[in-house]
Amino acid sequence: MEREIFKFSWVGSDEMYLDHPATVTYKSMVIGRYGGNTAAGADKNEDGAYVLNEPGGSWEFVMLLDAHKTAESAELLVRTIDSEAGEIIRLLSLPVHQAFHALEQFLLSIFKSEDFKSKCRQVTGETACLISVRMENYIWWFSVGDNSLYLLHPDLAARGQYALNQRNYYEWIGFVNTFDQPVACYSSGIRELRQGHNVIVITTDGILEVGARVLEDPRRLYLAFAGEKEMEKCVKDVLADVHQQLGRDSATVIAWSYENGRNGAMPSD
Repeated sequence: MEREIFKFSWVGSDEMYLDHPATVTYKSMVIGRYGGNTAAGADKNEDGAYVLNEPGGSWEFVMLLDAHKTAESAELLVRTIDSEAGEIIRLLSLPVHQAFHALEQFLLSIFKSEDFKSKCRQVTGETACLISVRMENYIWWFSVGDNSLYLLHPDLAARGQYALNQRNYYEWIGFVNTFDQPVACYSSGIRELRQGHNVIVITTDGILEVGARVLEDPRRLYLAFAGEKEMEKCVKDVLADVHQQLGRDSATVIAWSYENGRNGAMPSD
């Protein structure tokens, strides 16, 4: 009997978490949410998150959203992806060398469709959108806007590499919509995980823009997560730091680890 896929769906307009960071844990994945410090003027939460997690550990699918003006665009993305969850799960049952390409083409077919673009024109505001999938010893991402994805591992940290994607400003999905332009602007990529303990962290810019102590230097992020066995404590500490520094913007963190037994690529010399 197949085990049920774990699903998590949330938009900040439903639960804002003002002044009170909250975390939820599923296996090795921790989802942290914080709406901002009301003493600094925070009064809403426009972030959103959607997670599918294969219970056997074959893959994780994560979408993180950071909306502007209202949460309507984040709500639209969550509804849209949730309505296609069955097809996403089917695509992620393909061999890894097929799955990422098939998923990217499927998402593009949704975002470029006239039906979806019409719905975007009807919302107030727009959202950054970062989607990432870990499957076997690879991680893939699809990014519109300025959310951040980190891969933390000693091999990479030794060479000063932490972030996987480039934060890009002036890109959104929603009323202002990159997919409603003559040429859509987005980025995507695939990276091989290193052998051993890999930590994957996805954040909205509310984590970064208050200068949270743990994220001033990406190496501190590495030390905070890679050096701590309790992932939930790591996420709680980061969000507590944002609160203590009077972070006004919403801050969402999704973090999980993967033990990779496969050898990573190494130079021939």
